[in-house]
Amino acid sequence: MDSIVTAVITGGLALLGVIITNISGNKKIENQLITNQAVTETNLKNLTEEVRKHNSFADRITALEVKVDSLERSRK
Repeated sequence: MDSIVTAVITGGLALLGVIITNISGNKKIENQLITNQAVTETNLKNLTEEVRKHNSFADRITALEVKVDSLERSRK
């Protein structure tokens, strides 16, 4: 009978250890995911801003090309 009680207590403590370890690990992973998501969102915002600047630059170059073509035609 003593061995059964000892086995139940040992098993219960082992189960408690596993549960605590899993909860702790899940919290660490969740914090890492939150951090990684924040970094990804920041990078995405920066990339979006760069793309907008590039698109604006491309539009201005196109407008300049049209003006240059117009000026060259008017000189002829």
